Amino acid sequence: MTGETDLQNLISHMRPMLDPEPYVFCTFATKSLVELAEYEPIGLFSETEGMTAILPLERARELGLAEAEWFRRITLTVHSSLEAVGLTAAVSKALAENGIPANVVAAFFHDHVFVPEERAEDALNALRTLAETQ
Repeated sequence: MTGETDLQNLISHMRPMLDPEPYVFCTFATKSLVELAEYEPIGLFSETEGMTAILPLERARELGLAEAEWFRRITLTVHSSLEAVGLTAAVSKALAENGIPANVVAAFFHDHVFVPEERAEDALNALRTLAETQ
């Protein structure tokens, strides 16, 4: 499966799905991938300054990190190719027009947009509107 590359098809067929679980972006200067695995991150990224982990809220609480901002994940349930051009820009623009910050993570099958928890429903509605207008 190679995924869709046509921007119009991607947008018109995406069905944004809101994950009920809150997540916390955390950073660790000294923990390894193996050490972080026990906290069941849904995403890890290695940066020069340390390891970034996207942790479920309950796991962040175990580490004393639940006071950080909470995010909700919206999955764009369309199989987007890693070579698709413009989807991130279109999604970011729709959210920016509504004053909603977004952190986009592209995985193999889908794109995932993390938005502040208090704006999750607004973001979901903005993305549904985007899909309907294509």
